[in-house]
Amino acid sequence: MRRAFPITTLLLASLALGACTSGATTAPSSAAPSVAPSVAASVAASIAPSPSVDACAKDSLTLKTAGKLTIGTDNPAYPPYYATNPAGNAAPWDKDQGDPNTGEGFESAVAYAVAEQLGFAKADVVWVVAPFNTAIAPGPKAFDFDINQVSFTPERAESNDLTEGYYEFNQTVVVRQDSAFATVKSVAGLKDAKLGAQVGTTSLAAIQNDIKPTTEASVYDSNDAAIQALQAKQIDGILVDLPTAYFLTTIQAPDTAIAGQLGTAAGGAPEHFSLLLDKDSALTPCLNTAIGALQSAGTLDELRDKWLPDKTSPVAELQP
Repeated sequence: MRRAFPITTLLLASLALGACTSGATTAPSSAAPSVAPSVAASVAASIAPSPSVDACAKDSLTLKTAGKLTIGTDNPAYPPYYATNPAGNAAPWDKDQGDPNTGEGFESAVAYAVAEQLGFAKADVVWVVAPFNTAIAPGPKAFDFDINQVSFTPERAESNDLTEGYYEFNQTVVVRQDSAFATVKSVAGLKDAKLGAQVGTTSLAAIQNDIKPTTEASVYDSNDAAIQALQAKQIDGILVDLPTAYFLTTIQAPDTAIAGQLGTAAGGAPEHFSLLLDKDSALTPCLNTAIGALQSAGTLDELRDKWLPDKTSPVAELQP
C-alpha cells in the first residue's frame, strides 16, 4: 500500500569489503502493466553506509533480545502473506488467519530467509504482534524489524528506517460483482464511486491523490472493516495491493471482483514493500545486504512464485 522509488547503489561499498552482493531483477513485460515483484526500481529510505562482514555477523548485531531476532507483524496476519497453521494457531495469533511462525506464506517465508542470511536459525526467530498503525508511528519499536506490507513513502522514512524493497506491486480496485462499477475501464469511471481504504495506508492516499472521487473516501481501522463495509453495500469499492485483491476476491469475499489496477497510465506508480525498523538502526544496512543477496540468488522470485503463483497474472490497468 505504498510508493516505490529507484534503488540507489547502496551496496557497492560492501563489494570491496567482501560483504554479500546485491542484484536486481527485471520485471517481466506483459499486455497488462507489470506488477511482478522485481524491486530493481525501488529505493531504500534509509541510506546507511554499507556494513562490513563483521558488522553483520550474528554476534555483532544489536538486537532487542540478545541471540534472538524479533520480528513484528500485525494480527490477524493475513493470507497469502501468512499461511494458516493446520494444527491451530497458538496465542496470540488469530486461529482463523495466518500464523507467522510457520514459515509459510510469502512474508513469513521472506522473513525467515532474511533471518537465515543474518545467521539465525528458525528457532532463534521470535514473532511479536505489531499493529500496522503502531508499527509505522514515530518512536522506539518493540521489534528488530517489521514485515507487514509496509510500502515505502518519504513521509514514513522521516521517522522510520525502511529497507530496499522485497516486492513491487500496483494499487488495485476491488468492487462487488453486482456493482455498477464492476465493468469500469477508467479512473474517470470511478469519479462517482464511494471508495474506502484502511487508515494510514497508501491505498487511502491513492484514492485521494490519483482517483479523486467526488465523494470523500471512507476510512477504516482495518482491511477487514473496509471489506465488511463493501459487502454491506455501504461503499462501492476498496483499494488494496494486488495480492490482497486476489485473495479477497477468490477466497475471503468471492462476491467481489477486481475492477482494475492503478498503473502509470492512470497516474499511479509501482510501490514496493520494505522492512521497517527504528530510525537510524544499525541493523538497516545488514538487512539491505541480506535482501540484495536474496535478490541475486533469485530467492525472492522463487518465494513469490511459490506463495503468490496466481498473484502475478495480468490485471487490466485502468485508463485515465
